[in-house]
Amino acid sequence: MKLSYDRARMRRITEAGEFGKVAVLFGGSSTEREISLISGSAVLAALKRRGIDATGVDPRDESLFDLPGRGFDRACIVLHGPGGEDGSVQGALEVLGLPYTGSGVLGSALGMDKLRTKRLAAALGVVTADSVVLRTVGDCAMAVERLGLPLIVKPATQGSSVGMSKVTAVDEMEPAYRAAAAVDDVVFAEKWITGAEYTVAVLHRRVLPAIRIEAANAFYDYEAKYKRNDTRYHCPAGLSAQAESHMASLALAAFDAIGAEGWGRVDFMADHTGRPLLLEINTVPGMTDHSLVPMAARAAGIDFEELCWQVLETSFVRQSRGSDGK
Repeated sequence: MKLSYDRARMRRITEAGEFGKVAVLFGGSSTEREISLISGSAVLAALKRRGIDATGVDPRDESLFDLPGRGFDRACIVLHGPGGEDGSVQGALEVLGLPYTGSGVLGSALGMDKLRTKRLAAALGVVTADSVVLRTVGDCAMAVERLGLPLIVKPATQGSSVGMSKVTAVDEMEPAYRAAAAVDDVVFAEKWITGAEYTVAVLHRRVLPAIRIEAANAFYDYEAKYKRNDTRYHCPAGLSAQAESHMASLALAAFDAIGAEGWGRVDFMADHTGRPLLLEINTVPGMTDHSLVPMAARAAGIDFEELCWQVLETSFVRQSRGSDGK
């Protein structure tokens, strides 16, 4: 079996039974397992409340290759980070012919890779911060010389700010590099942007209201995202209608640059002039009580259950060959 993709098949579903039996994939083995378990549990409960025949499946403990034999009709992917958000699970589901939510193999793989996301988006005119790839500790001095201080060091293919460090002094560079290299083979330094941070959610090609983030920490890190209660979120974001529209168009352009589909979140930082610079794209964003897509959805009049329903609808663009007469 193999899936065929056709965006024209995207449609609104009115009856829970149309989804069939749904595997909600969550947990996994990445550094973001804890958050995925929370997100997935919330999504699973919401789908069940809407009458959908949904079952939680943790790929760390259960084989994906058993899903067709267990009668599942589609998968709702709530796996964060490598091994779930990077195209590998999507590829396995493609082989199995099991429709799934969100971005495909290519869009997922590119979205997980911050460096390639930056390069592709920049080619379409979406501006990003200057950066330098750090191949060894010896590149740290060169990065400081080229970018200046402060800067931020990032692993290329991790989410939830895992392995990221703000560097304000030269002697902080090596520890920052080693922290990032401990979780990723590719590390880069990026010029520190002084300005407001924004995030923009995309759902069914609709751009939801932007959120402005005020973190009490040095930056919006793992602790600020999931554990602290002093991070402030502003939705509406306080942008003019023109600025909000511009950021929405940039979000869609970035989404399209990597081939992302269905739903996701695009993060920006504004520079000192207010110009938004792309940070990254999340193709399976968090769905916890601290998460941003549910917050933006609420501002657009979409409650959490309806949001999960609409995310599940994105699986209909993929069907097993022959199931639609082709």
